[in-house]
Amino acid sequence: MSKGFSLRDATEADLPEINRLVRALAEYEKLLHEAVGTEDDFRQALFGPNPTVFCILAEVEGRAVGQCIWFPIFSTFTGRHGLYVEDAFVEPEYRGLGIGEAFFRHCAGICVARGWKRMEWQVLDWNEPAIRFYRKIGARGMDEWRVQRVTGEALEALAATRG
Repeated sequence: MSKGFSLRDATEADLPEINRLVRALAEYEKLLHEAVGTEDDFRQALFGPNPTVFCILAEVEGRAVGQCIWFPIFSTFTGRHGLYVEDAFVEPEYRGLGIGEAFFRHCAGICVARGWKRMEWQVLDWNEPAIRFYRKIGARGMDEWRVQRVTGEALEALAATRG
């Protein structure tokens, strides 16, 4: 295996690889049962008329071995946009090559170039290797904030109660 890798923006032709890597991440996180997105879903989000999500692929010898999926966010406190990393995943056998750090450097570069003020993401509390990596690149945990989510029947019920 070559130790070299390259990053590039994903294209529509990459949809099978994007879907494969999303599912690989979900399996790693023990959440494969929740990975219901399809290539068509990713096609619309990434390459539809108004893309709102973006994907960077890492390749080794022409093979996609990792991806970083991100989208813009906005902070009312800073009055500026930021960047949210939805997924950053590198296949286990390609970790240690610097791909993860390259993804975060690339995203940080987007933020700086656009005048955005922050970059955010989530990590599962059991994923100690990832947490150590994030601390190494300068991230700090936002332990005082708790993610909230409404899905499924609760989402339907909430929508039905609007006035």
